[in-house]
Order: sequence, then structure tokens, then C-alpha cells
Amino acid sequence: MTSINKKTLEDLEFDSVLETVSELCVTESGKQAALEITPFRSAQETIKSLKQTSEYVSSFTNNNIIPNHYFDSISYELKFLGIEDSFLEVSSFKKIFSLTDTTINLLIFLKKFEEYYPFLYEEIQEVIVEKTILKSIENVLDKYGEIKDNASIDLLNIRKNINIVRGKINQSFGQALTQYNSSGYLDDIRETVVENRRVLAVVAMHRRKVKGNVLGQSKTGSIVYIEPEATMRFSRELNNLEYEEREEIVRILKALTNTIRPFRDVLIEYQHFLTYIDVTAAKAKYANKINGLLPEITKEKTLYFREAYHPILYLSNKSKRKTTYPQTISLEEDSRIIVISGPNAGGKSITLKTVGLLQLMLQSGLLIPVHERSKTFLFDRILTDIGDNQSVENHLSTYSYRLKNMNYFLKKCNDKTLFLIDEFGTGSDPELGGALAEVFLEEFYERNAYGIITTHYTNLKILADELPSATNANMLFDEKSLEPMYKLNVGQAGSSFTFEVAQKNGIPFSLINRAKKKVESDKVRFDKTIANLQKERHKMERTSNNLKEEETRARQESKRLEETNARIQDKLERYQELFDANQRLLYLGQKLDDLSEKYFNNKSKKTLFSELLKVVEIENSKRKKVTIKEKKEKEKVQKEVIKEVEQKVEIIRQEKKEEKEKKKQQDQNKPKFPLKIGDRVRMIDGKAVGTIDVIEKNKATVNYGIFTSKVDLEQLEMVERKK
Repeated sequence: MTSINKKTLEDLEFDSVLETVSELCVTESGKQAALEITPFRSAQETIKSLKQTSEYVSSFTNNNIIPNHYFDSISYELKFLGIEDSFLEVSSFKKIFSLTDTTINLLIFLKKFEEYYPFLYEEIQEVIVEKTILKSIENVLDKYGEIKDNASIDLLNIRKNINIVRGKINQSFGQALTQYNSSGYLDDIRETVVENRRVLAVVAMHRRKVKGNVLGQSKTGSIVYIEPEATMRFSRELNNLEYEEREEIVRILKALTNTIRPFRDVLIEYQHFLTYIDVTAAKAKYANKINGLLPEITKEKTLYFREAYHPILYLSNKSKRKTTYPQTISLEEDSRIIVISGPNAGGKSITLKTVGLLQLMLQSGLLIPVHERSKTFLFDRILTDIGDNQSVENHLSTYSYRLKNMNYFLKKCNDKTLFLIDEFGTGSDPELGGALAEVFLEEFYERNAYGIITTHYTNLKILADELPSATNANMLFDEKSLEPMYKLNVGQAGSSFTFEVAQKNGIPFSLINRAKKKVESDKVRFDKTIANLQKERHKMERTSNNLKEEETRARQESKRLEETNARIQDKLERYQELFDANQRLLYLGQKLDDLSEKYFNNKSKKTLFSELLKVVEIENSKRKKVTIKEKKEKEKVQKEVIKEVEQKVEIIRQEKKEEKEKKKQQDQNKPKFPLKIGDRVRMIDGKAVGTIDVIEKNKATVNYGIFTSKVDLEQLEMVERKK
């Protein structure tokens, strides 16, 4: 059974996470419930809650969006339902109706989409669909939340009478208004409303001439408000009817309250269910904000958080547009304790808190910002010792408090415990405090507990190196600038870079040397060795990253070449198909030409049709039956290929044309020699060489041996001058 104390929640700032989740709730009861989230006591409850949150997250991206779950709290109404002879007002019934309707809609939805939301559906198994509540309220209230006229026979009759009396009042008032207005007794405004009654606005000097009840006067006293005598009798009757109406409404509300009262437990269940859904929805929204997901929950004692972000830091940096560096950390049987060392401000504490907070969130049903390949075990206890924890109230120093905390650790620590200790051993003499810290670490190790500690103590680094199932780790620093890289490196202890950091911050070199002399030489050498190892590790890390980048580039280039090769192969196949199709058309054209020639010679239609039919049958025997869709697709591809070929041919033609023009231009620019009889020449665009026999005007007779040809002198070029 999981048991995580309040101090752990405070150390890991779990309340900050809950405050953010609470803000994402849409109901007041949901906001309050979110602030009260604590780790579940059983693995079954934890996994169920995580699955439900994960399902709700999935609803944001699929077509089956979970319906609205907003409701107004009915806690006040539930108290009244628990009191005999009490009754609820109309507004209360409106809230009860809304809550019931929302709940039933959700129940119906989850039942319908059980396949999509199996774990959320599991939550409604014991929730009853009680439509009697809705029907009872609907019988009394209309859709606007007003009491219906037919809520009871008496109310119906009373309201009918009220309408009749109001009609009489309006009629009698209208008559009085006309009478006194025509007599000139009324002011320009003629009438107004006082105490919800229509009254005549009588000029003060005529007040005694108007019979009726004076209900008031204007501020100046120039106008007196009088209810006409004719309407007074009807007004009294109306007052009586309105009183009867109120009494009847109270009776109806009491009856309705008594009808709803037996369903008080159902309403409590409905409110609890909607509150739970609201909190689950808020968890899902929070998961979206931090890119949270559900890692694998394993029964093996393993914690592997890959690319884990501290959610509070992530959201804070996101709002400031700063980078948050993820960490990858693993605790397993053979490396269940990690000792992180290195300079301050390198990220040791935040790494420790990240692991603790994410584990805490997970065991409270919250999804966490890690890589999907991450996995973890559900620990029974998470123990923390983070911060100086001075207690003024109990007069405890930092070290005393830490010792008290260690005593608690010793009582509770076992093989299902995750302990997180920041700056282990500090607060006392380094030698003595370090020795005690070493003993504590050995004890935790003997109990097979899992944990992460941060420290500057050399003896703890050495112990972690000696224990088979413990390991050292450090936060990487740039060896030149000594700036933190916020990356955890497991397998090697970290140097505190004490003297290097001091030098960087401008401390005189002479003082640093004096300080070095005060420290044991072995310790200085040990720290220097660690520092050198860290620098070498950083170089190797950088080289490894470069090699990985080159490998990635090589793979991308290989993939690109493969894709190019595939495209070329595809084009060749298409061109071949086009060539074959054209050859076939040429063959058919030649065949048709032969048949035409035969028909031209013998005029035999029978032979023509016979031969033509034979050609058609031969061609059809080669065809394959294809669907219209396949045919269209093939034609489309063929058109694309033809278009592509035509474009390429056009480009080639253009290039040849340009080349020809260029050559022609070059030939024109060449110095021209006068041609004479006996010169060996050739045509500018030809290859055959001949001898000039005769030149007449601008033409030359060229003897090619077998034949002669007359050619313009401008079309000839010199090959060899006559010797």
C-alpha cells in the first residue's frame, strides 16, 4: 500500500502542479477537489486513474468528443433536502435539473462509446440513470425555469382568474383615464406605475375632483398619483389572487421537494461523478500543456525516464520563451542508486526533483512529460530530503533536522522505496558528516532501496563506485567556459571544479594556489583527475555527436539517391511503354497502308475486310480486359508521359537550334578564303569532301568522284587549298 507523507509533497512542490490543474477545472467543486489530489494508495487505483486521463486526452483529437460536464454546485440544496419539511426554490430545481441532465447525457455517451473509453465507462458502472428527477421537475418548470400554469389545477384556475382581473383593471383604468383626461385633470404624462399599480398622474389642483386612492406625489408636489376608484376593487381582488398564487406555488414546490428528496443520495452521486470528470478533464488539459503521456507501468523494479522534463520549470520557461533541457535517467536492479556530483548550478537538484515530481504525479493519476518509451514501477514510498529545512519552531539546525529526517528514512526505507536526498551529508564537519552519510548510504543500499542523491563529498563518490548496484553520475560542463550543459552523464563522478570556478570568477591566482596547498595533495589530484576525465568525456561526447550527425547525413544522402534512382527507373519504364505503344501504332499504320495498296490494286472488298478483321483479331488477342477506372488511370499516366516527353523533346530541339545558330554565327565570323578551281571543299553542314571543277558567278561545280553537284559558294567551306 502506497504511503507518501506531506513533507515529500512539499519538497517536490506538488502543490504548484495541483494549483495549475485546479485552474483548468470548470466547476468550483472540481477546483477544490483538484487541490486535494494525493497519491493513490493502491496500484489498481493509480493505473485506472492514469488510463482514464489518457482516454480523456485522446478525446481531444478524435471525433467522439466527451460532452460538456459543467454544473453549478448543489451542496446547499443537498443540505436542505436532508431537512424534513424544508422546500427548495425554483432556482435550486433549475440547478438540480441541469446537473441531472448533464450527468445522464454523459452516462449515455460513455455507454455508447464504451469501446473508445473503457476505463471512463468503468467509472459509471454504479451510477444510476434516474430520469424520474428530470420528469418531476419538467412537470412543474418550463424550459425557462418558470412554474408552469398547469403545474396544478388550482394554479391553473388562479392564473386564469388573475388574467381576467387584470383585464378588468386595464379596462376600468382605461375608462377613468379617458374620462379625466378629457376633463383636463391629468398632467402631460397622464399615467405612471406606483407600487406595481397603474395610477393617474393628476395635476395637484384637481386632486379632489378625481375619486380614488392617493398613492403618492411627485418631488415638486405638482402631480398627485391616484389609483382610480373603479380599479381599486379589482386591485384588491388581484392582490388576493396573487397571494393565493404564491401559496399554491409554495405548496407545489414543497410537493416537488418531497418528490426529489428520496433521490438525495443519487444527486450526491451525480455531483461526485461530475466533479470527478471535471478533475479528470483538468488532468487531461494539463497533460496537453506539458506534453504529458502515460509511460509503461511495469511490475519490475525499474525506473526509466527518457527525455524527462520538470513540468513546473517547463511551463515557466515556456512562458518566458526559454529552453528547458530534458534529462534521461534510469534506476534498475544493477544500478538502483545514483550519486550525482559536480559544480553547483549545473542541474543536479532539478534532475533529482524532476524524477521525484514525475513519479509523484504518476502515482497521483497525472500524465508526465517523458518519451513514450519510458517506463516505471509504482513505489510504496517516496522519501525526500531537499533544502536546508531549518526549524525555528522546534529549535532545530539544518543538520539536526537532516539527522531527524535520516532517522525517519531508516524506519521506512525498504526495497519498494524511492529516496531522494539533495546535498547529502552537508550541514556538519565534512569529514565527520561525510562518514555518517556514507554509513546511511550503505544502509539504504543493504535494504535494496532505490534512490538518487546529490553530493560534493569524495567519500560518497568512491563508495558509489565500489558498490556493485550503485553508480556515479555528473552534470556535464563545458571544459573551456565552465558553463553548465544541463545534461546528466551516468557512469562517472563529477568534479566540483572548485578552483577552476574560483579562477573564472576572478579570484587571484596566488590565493587559489595557497588554498591548494592547504588541501591534501591526494585529494587535489583526485579532483583534478575527475575534472580531466570529465573534459575527456565532453570531447568524446562532442565527437560522438559529430559522428552521429555525419551518419545521419550519409543516411539521408543514401535515401535521396535511392529515391532518385527509383524515379529514374520509373521514368525509363514509362518511356519504354510509350516507345512500345508508338512502335505498335507504326506497325498498324504500315499494315493498314499495305492493305490499302492491295485494295487499290485488286479492288476486292472481301479480301480487304478479311485482312482487316484478321489484324483486329490479332491485336485484340494481345489486349487485356481492364476496368474503366484502370483505363482512365492508364490514359492519364500516358498523357503525363507524353507531355513530359514533348517538353523534353522541345528542350532538346531548342538546344539544338541554339547550337546550330551558334555554330552558324561562328562560321560567319570565321575568315573566308576565296575559293578557286581545284580547291578541296565541303558543304558547311555536310561531311562529304569534293573538288571544285568549275566556278560560274556565285556557284561552283563540286566533283565528289561518283557525282557532281552545283552549290552556292557561301555554302562551301575550305578543306584544303589546291597545291
